[in-house]
Amino acid sequence: MFGGPGKRSSLMLRTGQFLLAGASMGIMAFASEFSSVTAFCYLIAAMGAQCLWSFSLACYDLRAIKFGDANDDHYLAISIFSIGDWVTATLSLGAASSSAAVVLLFTKETKFCSLNPHLSCGMFRISVFLAFGAWLLLAISSHITYWLASKNEPEVVQL
Repeated sequence: MFGGPGKRSSLMLRTGQFLLAGASMGIMAFASEFSSVTAFCYLIAAMGAQCLWSFSLACYDLRAIKFGDANDDHYLAISIFSIGDWVTATLSLGAASSSAAVVLLFTKETKFCSLNPHLSCGMFRISVFLAFGAWLLLAISSHITYWLASKNEPEVVQL
């Protein structure tokens, strides 16, 4: 199945998640005075967690592709992947949304960016855009793993 653990499509999704989250985190970290805004610090933390999660699963996919042992029927592994995807997706969406709200507040509502040209408002925007891209790819992965977990639910043995 497309995007299932151990497949090339999953490796592409995980690599995209890792690269977009890493780029979002890196751009925000290099922006001036990002640390004065809690939402931006939360974005860096959430993107860091997403980087670690996506890199870990990309390594799993790479190993499964190399050795040919991809298995969509392993209920416990698929369930763990699904739960991890949903947790990181929730964190990423929350961080991207709160950071987007702050960027909109700074640029449109209060004109804070035009009054303070030393702020890197353009970098804030790019970082938030990349965070939403990383979240979109993670949302695709989380829906696939959730579907696989629900499809492969183990049978209950009655005594």
